[in-house]
Amino acid sequence: MKEEKATRRERRAQKVASIEKYNSRTDRKTSQNGSVLFSVFVFSAAFLIAFGACRLAFGDATVWTLGCSLLVAVLASMSIHIALQWEKVVVLRLGKYSRTKGPGVYFTIPIFEQVALVADQRVMLTGFGAEATLTSDLVPINVDAVLFWMVWDAEKAALEVENYYNSVSLVAQTALRDAIGRASASEVAVRRNQLDEELQEVIEEKTSQWGITILSVEIRDIVIPESLQEAMSAEAQAEREKNARMVLAEVEKDISSMLVEAADQYKENDIALRLRTMHLLYESVKSSGGTVVIPSAYSDGFSDSALEKMVDATRRG
Repeated sequence: MKEEKATRRERRAQKVASIEKYNSRTDRKTSQNGSVLFSVFVFSAAFLIAFGACRLAFGDATVWTLGCSLLVAVLASMSIHIALQWEKVVVLRLGKYSRTKGPGVYFTIPIFEQVALVADQRVMLTGFGAEATLTSDLVPINVDAVLFWMVWDAEKAALEVENYYNSVSLVAQTALRDAIGRASASEVAVRRNQLDEELQEVIEEKTSQWGITILSVEIRDIVIPESLQEAMSAEAQAEREKNARMVLAEVEKDISSMLVEAADQYKENDIALRLRTMHLLYESVKSSGGTVVIPSAYSDGFSDSALEKMVDATRRG
């Protein structure tokens, strides 16, 4: 039992890691050092300018000169900021919403104004899943999916929800579990595109209030228990065999109907029956490339007298 529990924990950890690797926040490819370097530059420039001005004013470098220069540098770094091209900055003044700035340089009043949120407006990728979720026919299945979304209103993302990134992930996971619970195992496996569209609508309905739009939802993997896979495979095979037998029965029915019609034609016209017999023998000889032994009963149909009778009967007809 302990070994089975450990194995389950390892599988669960591997699955969580495989989902987390798709999250945008786990591996940022774009450098975020631009704003930091700009702040360092502002601090250094303000300190040098203030230190030079104090020396000119007081004539000597003292502790007060150093302290005044540091104070000016700190206030400058708190007042002058830079937002990257894909960022929107929500600024609060005395706790109330003031404005949304960015990209580029923006200014704030130290102490009185604070940055509430720096929203990334690029397309974000979030991996989520549902583990051992029961379908409507009580089958536990595992489903992995990815969500593409973006922030279109930074103000709502800052004021309407505490942590919009985690909230989107939890809403997506809840919507996936609800959708699985309303469908059978076969429907989940077959109706993957419909499930994607349904999830997108449900998640969009909730996240639109937070200034977030859902671009697409894609189901990555659906894992059904092995015992059920064998049963579903046997059921599908039986269904295909049933369809094949039904098609064969329809063909046999059509062939029998045509044979009955041909028999009626041959019954009314003895000459047509003999011509058909001759044609079958000719085709047999042609395909085999050899000779065919014709019974005496059939040879009478090829005699001159028989052929003359056939011609006379055709003329009289």
